[in-house]
Amino acid sequence: MNNRRSWFALITFCVTPALAFALGSAILFAGAAVAFAGSDAAKPVATQGADNPKERVFAGLLTDNHCGARHDMDSDMNPTECTKMCVRNGSRYVLVEGNKRYALTGNESHLDALAGQRVNIAGTPNGNTIKVDSTSSVQ
Repeated sequence: MNNRRSWFALITFCVTPALAFALGSAILFAGAAVAFAGSDAAKPVATQGADNPKERVFAGLLTDNHCGARHDMDSDMNPTECTKMCVRNGSRYVLVEGNKRYALTGNESHLDALAGQRVNIAGTPNGNTIKVDSTSSVQ
């Protein structure tokens, strides 16, 4: 019986560290695989000829390029009416964001609905122009 116990103790003594090493290695390699896979997912996929910047959200005043953020205060019109009148007379919609002014392209009926108001505009910038995808009023 003493002989059996020694074989069992020897096998246990050899197998336990081997299993612990195997488990530790598996956890280490699985963690490394997840870390490398995560870093690759964050990189943009380059496609041939793709120079499109990513869409982002801009916040500012939706107005026209004639009046900008300051509408003629001598008239009886509010900023919404003044912006719509200027656009009817040939001005273009712009977004004034701080000291920056962006020309807006896209569905003018969406822009017309929020003219003269503070808005959030989701769109793709291209220089000083934003291709508008969606608009929402800032409350």
